[in-house]
Amino acid sequence: MILRVLIQRVLSASVRLIKEGKVKEEASIGKGLLLFVGIGKDDSQDTVNFLVNKIYNLRIFEKKGKFDLSLADIKGEVLAVPQFTLYGNTEKGRRPEFTFAERPEKARILFDFFCEKIGDFLSCKKGFFGEKMEVELVNDGPVTLMVEK
Repeated sequence: MILRVLIQRVLSASVRLIKEGKVKEEASIGKGLLLFVGIGKDDSQDTVNFLVNKIYNLRIFEKKGKFDLSLADIKGEVLAVPQFTLYGNTEKGRRPEFTFAERPEKARILFDFFCEKIGDFLSCKKGFFGEKMEVELVNDGPVTLMVEK
């Protein structure tokens, strides 16, 4: 399957863990990337390594009106949010199917590995796997891209 990461270039972003209608925990960043990470069946650490390097070096920050700078260049921050609904298939019926999303046990391990690998380069904060969250962002551009491997 394909590891999917939806990238949002942001001026700021935050994610809040919601339990019993109350905010229990929060993570936030300044300028950088908000990454929604969807892990599919058969994704592996090799897939994660490839995409982490791709995202870190992807030139999507502006210099003189052109996409000339990468996350590496600006020393930006990363907020990674687990997002199994990136695998929602809406071809049939009115309710999405998630048959191509990885099982939670394995997806959690790969999501944590993804965050660890990003953390090898710079600060990576993360959302709350398997939990109800609120995500807030100030999109810069807007710039939104999907990367897959």
